[in-house]
Amino acid sequence: MGGFGWLPDIMTDRRKWLAALSQSMPKAKSKNELLDLIDQALAVAAPEGDPATLETLGRTYRDQLDEVGDLYKRVDKVARKGLPEVWVGDTSVLAQDAVGAASRSVSEMADAFQGGARALLALSDAVKDAQQQDAAGRRTLNDARGGLGGRDGYLDGLIETDEEKQALAAARSVAAAGADLMHKAAVAAHDAAGVAARDLNKWAAEARTGKMDTDELSAVDRLMLADASGVKGEAEYNEILTANELERSGRAMENLSPAERARMEKLMADASSPQEKAYLMKALAAGHGVGEVETFAGKIHGKDPAWLQEHLSPITTQGDSLDDQGTKYNGSNVNTDRQDFDSQGWTQGGDGQEGTCVASSTVTARAMVDPLYALELTGGPSGQEDDPDAFRQRLVDEQHRVHTEGDGGANWNSMGLDGKTEVLNKEVSPDTGSAYELQEVRTADARRDALPEIEKAVAEGKPVPIGVEGHDDNGKRSGHAMMIIGQEGDMLQIYNPWGTTTWVSEDDFVNGGMAKASNDGLPNAYAVHLPQD
Repeated sequence: MGGFGWLPDIMTDRRKWLAALSQSMPKAKSKNELLDLIDQALAVAAPEGDPATLETLGRTYRDQLDEVGDLYKRVDKVARKGLPEVWVGDTSVLAQDAVGAASRSVSEMADAFQGGARALLALSDAVKDAQQQDAAGRRTLNDARGGLGGRDGYLDGLIETDEEKQALAAARSVAAAGADLMHKAAVAAHDAAGVAARDLNKWAAEARTGKMDTDELSAVDRLMLADASGVKGEAEYNEILTANELERSGRAMENLSPAERARMEKLMADASSPQEKAYLMKALAAGHGVGEVETFAGKIHGKDPAWLQEHLSPITTQGDSLDDQGTKYNGSNVNTDRQDFDSQGWTQGGDGQEGTCVASSTVTARAMVDPLYALELTGGPSGQEDDPDAFRQRLVDEQHRVHTEGDGGANWNSMGLDGKTEVLNKEVSPDTGSAYELQEVRTADARRDALPEIEKAVAEGKPVPIGVEGHDDNGKRSGHAMMIIGQEGDMLQIYNPWGTTTWVSEDDFVNGGMAKASNDGLPNAYAVHLPQD
């Protein structure tokens, strides 16, 4: 599947225009003015889409479930038998592990088919309902127009009888009701398209094994790499290679010379765990050459999966992190995950006191997508350190470097949006392959329109920076920078450089509820930086 970020955009102006018309009609001062408003409303296009086609597509996805279910039963049966220690694939994978990964992959495939079918069928129903409501609104508008009769000439408007006044008042009410029906239809279609775009993008990103499009690794190897997860937290939320990284690493393998490819395959074959292999490919996806990957491999070789996750993945997501446990006195979520390395948080200034939130978010985002960079921070030059104080010093030094690079203010305080764009494109873009562009989102409509692109990006594994702000009783502004790093259903995972992650809803993002990720002094999102394909 491709991206679906464009779907809601085609309906945004329609929604706004109908809202304005429905508010203007009750205030129309003359028959001709009301007729003009009615004509303008009727000229607005109806909600687009063919419900029958969408339903057919949804049922086609759903019909695949029986075949996938049969395949799952066969693979699962093999997985439970217990295989001898047979090595398969180009990079030496245990057959037992490969069959287990295949079982999980088939299960994910079934989820994707079911999720895609559900999204398309829901969109079909929503479009059908919206088109019916829009049609009812048009009939009501035509009734109002019919009750008004023809347009007044110049002299007709000079004297208005009581009957004409009553007819105009009645027509205003009827016309406003019709425009309101059309507006509600446009809102419903817009929102349904946004939900469909979100869900389809998510399921497209979940088709993980197919993202690594290379013949240089066997199907078994690609399967195992897509399946590899950290051992802490929920496996589904802690996959080592994102959809974007699977695609980039596969492309990088294709572009290696035969000699470099042989070196890379040997590194993979010598790796001691699926997680170690995955981090080697993650390094390749981040743009590092085989020589750099070899040096990195020497530093992590033989380390157990828990050590690898601690040193190479700044963010660990717990299985219960999505549970709603309410909010604290300051509006922030009770349920947050601290993100630490060896007891020291991935925190701005080391303790959350400095104003380097932009630089700190950027540093953590880069560490999420580049394991060599993460290891430089956590493990030092040797890659072997487990010293929280040394990590803190390196982390703060790096935050200061990036803050200066973005022309941040004195005393490690305040970086402008231009500086933020600059540091993102210097520090993170080379690792993800996508340049960042600023998009201001100072209204609920603007935030709603940005959601499909945000959710598509994070589903692929590209962090999305977000600026939040608030004003005190005296009008003094406060601002903060955070990072959207995940999406599940209608929930967004937020990394706050105060050293935590938590989840907020789409509604929180759109309607001023971002205090849940910070505090009640910072409720409103005002800017995002979106990765461009």
